[in-house]
Amino acid sequence: TGTLQGLDTGTLREILDVLHKTYCEKIGVEYMHIQNPEEKLWLQGKMEPVNNDPEISAEYKKRIMEKLIVSEGFEHFLHTRFIGHKRFSLEGSETLIPVLDCALEKAADDDVEEVFLGMAHRGRLNVLSNIIGKSYNKIFSEFEDELDPDTPQGTGDVKYHLGASGIYTTSKNKNIKVSIASNPSHLEWVNPVVEGIVRAKQTRLNDTDRSKIIPLLIHGDAAFAGQGVVAETINLSQLKGYRTGGTIHIIINNQIGFTTAPEDSRSTSYATDVAKMVQAPIFHVNGDDPEASVWVTQLAYEYRQKFKKDVVIDLYGYRRHGHNEGDDPVYTQPIMYKKIKAHPSVKQIYANNLIAEGIITEKEIQKLDKSIFEELDKSLKSSKKKISESFTPDRPLAMSIEEYENAPKKDKTNVSFERLSEIVKAITKFPDDFAINPKLQKHIGKRKELLTGNARIDWAFAEALAFGSLLQEGIPVRLSGQDSARGTFSQRHLIFTDMNNGNEYLPHNSIAKKQAKIEALDSLLSEAAVLGFEFGYSLASPLSLVLWEAQFGDFANSAQVIIDNFIVCSETKWKQPNNLTLLLPHGQEGQGPEHSSARIERFLTLCAEGNMYVCYPTTPAQYFHLLRRQILNYTERPLIVFTPKSLLRLPAARSTTDEFTGGKFSELIDDHSIKDANKIKRVLLTSGKVYYNLLTHKDINEIKDTAIIRIEQYYPFPKDAIKETLSKYSNASEIFWVQEEPENMGAWNFMFPKLLKLVSKKQKIKYIGRSESPSPAAGSSKMFQKNQEELINNAFK
Repeated sequence: TGTLQGLDTGTLREILDVLHKTYCEKIGVEYMHIQNPEEKLWLQGKMEPVNNDPEISAEYKKRIMEKLIVSEGFEHFLHTRFIGHKRFSLEGSETLIPVLDCALEKAADDDVEEVFLGMAHRGRLNVLSNIIGKSYNKIFSEFEDELDPDTPQGTGDVKYHLGASGIYTTSKNKNIKVSIASNPSHLEWVNPVVEGIVRAKQTRLNDTDRSKIIPLLIHGDAAFAGQGVVAETINLSQLKGYRTGGTIHIIINNQIGFTTAPEDSRSTSYATDVAKMVQAPIFHVNGDDPEASVWVTQLAYEYRQKFKKDVVIDLYGYRRHGHNEGDDPVYTQPIMYKKIKAHPSVKQIYANNLIAEGIITEKEIQKLDKSIFEELDKSLKSSKKKISESFTPDRPLAMSIEEYENAPKKDKTNVSFERLSEIVKAITKFPDDFAINPKLQKHIGKRKELLTGNARIDWAFAEALAFGSLLQEGIPVRLSGQDSARGTFSQRHLIFTDMNNGNEYLPHNSIAKKQAKIEALDSLLSEAAVLGFEFGYSLASPLSLVLWEAQFGDFANSAQVIIDNFIVCSETKWKQPNNLTLLLPHGQEGQGPEHSSARIERFLTLCAEGNMYVCYPTTPAQYFHLLRRQILNYTERPLIVFTPKSLLRLPAARSTTDEFTGGKFSELIDDHSIKDANKIKRVLLTSGKVYYNLLTHKDINEIKDTAIIRIEQYYPFPKDAIKETLSKYSNASEIFWVQEEPENMGAWNFMFPKLLKLVSKKQKIKYIGRSESPSPAAGSSKMFQKNQEELINNAFK
């Protein structure tokens, strides 16, 4: 029989019988696309000897039955008590609950510490109550809208988006933590977030085998096939900076997406075909057969633990109601729903099977039905008597709350010259046998100048010093992005490559014996999944400086869902703050529409309730203090930094050593060249790179009656600092806002109404910059130069 397992020789009829029973009944398996013979043989050895139908004990069959009764009972109760409420019922796919129970049983037996879930709407409330352990009281109070305004539900999101954590007790009385991430209605975008959370927890635990924290993602069939972030997340799975040891994917396959049939929603045979890109085994299983479903769950779990790869369970079911309970699916799928209406539930089918086998009686099933109904009814009555206990999602921390809250906070961001010298010595020293690229010798030499006390420090050097100082203080750093290790503009060089053998060396990890480590990663060519991953990592590891760098600032466009629906509002919606830092190269330099703007205006429209920092620093020292402030203060707000391109090497945009050993981040920088503020007739308020263009023009033309003030932090808006500074120039009749971006972009529309409240009645505010445009920049370098000169001239005209 060749490689057929469990049958060395046999007649053709016997061989075909084994193959048919194994692969052509309630279970269908795709695994011949896997190139590794060991994996294929392992799968065959598990499935073929038992014909994919192993013996299951009567005790375990009863447990499956109980889980189905609880699952269906919960949905029926909600359907009769909260008519018309959206809940995205699990009916038609109730087998999900015994499937999750099976996965948690297996994980607990292996002493796994936590299984972390991500899922969309379908069945979420059922999972929250019957897997996570959220009380019925709390769920019912949300349906009744009896909410404490201080809870996330009262301020920010609907019940089927909320995350939670709980302890699940198995049949052997073992406990395992199980959590589910909060997510928005963008169905699959939570996937990379979960992976980032899990990776942070594994890193913190030093779980190098990646067997103690397991990610499990639950998908819809239409979303799994249709959303590009699915493929991006799967592509993360085997990359060294992002791997989590394999994810168990479960698809709740309704065989429909809202009203769209499969033939209209995908060009592939199966919804799961995208998973073949990483050679993941795929188990298609009929959800009406719970025993087959839990069997493939066991296989999937064991495969993940053994091979540390993604694995997919395609759980075929149906959706008994519409997309939500207020929707009528008969309009668009009349034939399908005629069949569904006549089709018995999985609980009924399985109950009939067990009764026929003599494992359970009709009376026992009725007793279980009655018991779950009474418990639900009692909880509902209790929830109506008073406002139930508020439900706040647990934070997915990679540490204890006490450990996090007791972390020391520091107000000062300056660093002594002695410590800076230690950093420089370490990051400019290489192993004796390391062959460094000759072109980088000058780069190294420039950094050594700091040791003489006469260094002029550029942006990349300031960043290297910030990272080094944090590592000295025990604060881990994680920097991720496309080509970030070297830097898009060949400026960073955190990792050096041996010219002779290609070996890599990261000097920052050799500063001191007792120090934290830095991860400097060249990410895959993805913005959405990578930024989602880093957001998740930041959520779970708030005592680390976690940074994502866009290759050019406008690349953030490709991750807008992560920014809008997670980063800037996770605290408001879910009480889950994050301190992720985004580095977005920005500035008009004649490089065309796609390499000029990080869309300052978009971030500023998202600013409210002190939800983030939005900064555009003009000096390396400012950048240094900003990065250190971000993690040392533990304010847990995301930080958006518009970083430079041409300024990286501009001699004027360098800082002296004493700006690092003293000082702090300044939200505003006044014009220190002004000797007599009373003689100033015009004040130019600006930010970022254009400051240096204005300064050059002012110096060349020896203009004495104009002050240039730099706004280094847009948000939180530095109202007091601006007001105090402008009061010095009370004789100035003109206040100009100068920006490079078109008038409908940049910071103008954000700044104007705020500045209007700060200036005196005799002062006029005027806009200086490019005209409105649907595109952020001109494509012609000559046109850019012409417009830039005109802009600068207008500022002083």
